[in-house]
Amino acid sequence: MQPQPAAGAHQGTYAGDVSPELAWRWVQSGEAVLVDVRTDAEREWVGFVPGAVPVAWKQWPGMALNPGFDEQVREAAGGKKLVLLCRSGVRSIAAAKRATELGLEAYNILEGFEGDPDADAHRGRKGGWRLRQLPWRQN
Repeated sequence: MQPQPAAGAHQGTYAGDVSPELAWRWVQSGEAVLVDVRTDAEREWVGFVPGAVPVAWKQWPGMALNPGFDEQVREAAGGKKLVLLCRSGVRSIAAAKRATELGLEAYNILEGFEGDPDADAHRGRKGGWRLRQLPWRQN
């Protein structure tokens, strides 16, 4: 249950990767702020983590970059490290890189909210925040 350094092409571009369980432990202890970088639509349709700060990396429709991301993520941090959550752990890497460029300590949450797709292309069965039974709700 330790953070892993960013690897491969991402080495040194953000603070590292953490498991969903470690991210939740940090949030509960007050060490970190959980930032959900999914779109508003994803949080509405698929579910959300109560207390997570919504700061979309990209906007629906069209998936254009959120022009307010920098300001919003700085405000969300409030002097704490960030743990960033997306659907599968891909957009959160890009968001963690950008947050790091802004001078913040940012970690990617491995597996994301829904995890990887299974053999039938269904999510929610191979890892992820929900599968690990961490707090979440659906509207």
